[in-house]
Amino acid sequence: MTRRLTVAAALLLAAGRPLRAQTGAPLDALRGRLDPATWSAVAAAVDSAQQAGLPASALISKAQEGVLKRASGAQVLAATHALLGRLRAAAAALGAGATPADIEAGASALRVGATPTQLAALRTARAGRSATVPLVVLTDLLARGVPPEAATRALTLLGAANATDAAFGTLRAEIERDIQSGVAPASAAMARSRAAVQPGRP
Repeated sequence: MTRRLTVAAALLLAAGRPLRAQTGAPLDALRGRLDPATWSAVAAAVDSAQQAGLPASALISKAQEGVLKRASGAQVLAATHALLGRLRAAAAALGAGATPADIEAGASALRVGATPTQLAALRTARAGRSATVPLVVLTDLLARGVPPEAATRALTLLGAANATDAAFGTLRAEIERDIQSGVAPASAAMARSRAAVQPGRP
């Protein structure tokens, strides 16, 4: 199952959580479900993420997903390392003020086609506020077929207007409805984002 965050889940992530306290027991639980070499390599990746201030619990969840899918040790490790690479890229793109939730959401966006430059643009438009929900919406829009450039333009326009997290969620729902009605994804994204920043919009 693709590990996509919903807007509601993003709000929970944005509240923050201690990384080390969340990784010990779940990581130990994997010990008996992975071969020793794979477990050691996954544990090393988790430790590397913790040392870098990245959301290491995401790596454990990825390894758990592989176990549930009965993936081989090599496949579990490859997926875990790929995620670690995306977390690092997201952290670099989002900058020093990014929260673990921002970074995890950014990594999800990278997985479905966003670029580090697009993450940075969205972070800048958010002007010091949490970028978690906008990044989750970006991921969802890309999964719906909105081109990365169009999705980023739409969301940065909303971010520059100091929109709330709820407004980003509303925009996503409106764009998805338009796409389901037959509107081209890029056209839906731009039309809805422009309408969202019009004066008098609730």
